[in-house]
Amino acid sequence: MKSSKTRILTTHVGSLPRPEKLVSMLIKQDKGEPYNASELSKFVSKVTKEIVKQQIKTGIDIINDGEAGKISYHVYAKHRLTGLENVTGQGVPGRPLPRDIKEFPEMVPKPLGGGGTELLQAVMCKGLVGHKNDKPGKTDIDNLRNAIKGLEPEGVFMTSVSPGCLVNYVPNDYYSSRDKYRDALTLAMRPEYELIDNAGFILQLDCPDLAGCRHTDQQDWSDKEFLWEVEKSVEALNEATSNIAPENMRMHICWLNYSGPHTHDIPISKIIGALSKARPQGLLFEGANPRHEHEWEDWKEAKIPDDKILIPGVIDSTNNFVEHPRLVAQRICRYADIVGRERVIAGTDCGFSTYAGRKAVYPSVVYAKLDALADGAKLATDSLW
Repeated sequence: MKSSKTRILTTHVGSLPRPEKLVSMLIKQDKGEPYNASELSKFVSKVTKEIVKQQIKTGIDIINDGEAGKISYHVYAKHRLTGLENVTGQGVPGRPLPRDIKEFPEMVPKPLGGGGTELLQAVMCKGLVGHKNDKPGKTDIDNLRNAIKGLEPEGVFMTSVSPGCLVNYVPNDYYSSRDKYRDALTLAMRPEYELIDNAGFILQLDCPDLAGCRHTDQQDWSDKEFLWEVEKSVEALNEATSNIAPENMRMHICWLNYSGPHTHDIPISKIIGALSKARPQGLLFEGANPRHEHEWEDWKEAKIPDDKILIPGVIDSTNNFVEHPRLVAQRICRYADIVGRERVIAGTDCGFSTYAGRKAVYPSVVYAKLDALADGAKLATDSLW
């Protein structure tokens, strides 16, 4: 992937609001309930076209399909891999309650897995993991190709879950160790990554585990233990993408996309070293919310490899404030001062519809925020060139 030599380009992390009708259909598919597969396929194609046009209308340069056909950024993998199965009943594990939320119990949300979930069906690894089915990936690619016909975006990306994310977010009930489970996922996800690359799209690897799992799944570990896990997941990602050129990839890390205290987020300064070892050229990370905006200072002090492109979040994805374009421009310019204007692309902190149907930010406000992103990038361009 390449930034521009003449202006600041804009992009976002991946998920965008889906129509309620689509959400209802995706939930039925996710839970294994009866649904009309043909109707869902046609509607996803239609929604993808609408989402692509809306991105271009708002001034987003590097676009995607909004993840229209996925219930979430990770459990969609159960449709493409063997061994990952829906599970129900007593004892089904849900997502760990974040350490910061435990300290503010009135903020305890409804669980995202196991008993009581209102959206996501709990999924576990119950058997041998392997690549099962290219068809869903090919359908996503065809939908996106059809949606961009006659349009001229600066770039097109498609998201895919990382092996490390699946290790944490889809509990293992089959392999004898985390390492063996990770190794299996590494091999199993490789075909999807290469499918996206061969289609000519930028591959985005979603890696919330590299930061967010410190205060969720690994909240009882030491920083040393967590960082060792991060190193393993980066190595797995590198192995899985070994046949893909770094400039054709970008990776997203975050401290999880929820509006909360975030008082136990691991500092970016502790994980920049590991991120720098990852093969993808582009690094997407949170830089707009009040818990991480200050960390531009840590990026300034870090030794960032010369081949990396920074894609900081300059728009918050958890609130309904529409950022002023001048503030967006200020945020962009901070990073341009660190690595140079030609190595910065303006992004968002995270996705705007991480789980289909959840609306931390109202759909109409999402596009107002993306408008502000585009306007801020123009102001930054005027300042930097």
